[in-house]
Amino acid sequence: MIKGFREFITRGNVVDLAVGVIIGAAFGAVVTSLTQDVIMPFIGAIIGEPSFEQLTFTIGDGVIRYGAFLTAVLNFLILAAAVYFFIVAPINHLRARYSTPEEEELAKEDRMIELLEQIARK
Repeated sequence: MIKGFREFITRGNVVDLAVGVIIGAAFGAVVTSLTQDVIMPFIGAIIGEPSFEQLTFTIGDGVIRYGAFLTAVLNFLILAAAVYFFIVAPINHLRARYSTPEEEELAKEDRMIELLEQIARK
């Protein structure tokens, strides 16, 4: 049982995942700072409100805080744009620039073999 656990921990995917989580958390802090400290104040200067959190309306005794929802949606869109433009697009560009058609075909074949092996195990 210990041997199996050791093999699991030392497998490349686990280490890659751990590194990805750590880098993702650090990148998340940078994007959060960009959103809250740069972009939202800029939007506030244009619109007059740096945050929409105080926007509400009341129905009976209930308070609908639609401003908090708008802020969350805007933060999500900024985060998604940052991830796309600073991570996804450059990596796709580098992959397209440095990969050859033969490498792409081999990668497809390797993936098909991997899937067939998974099916055979079940």
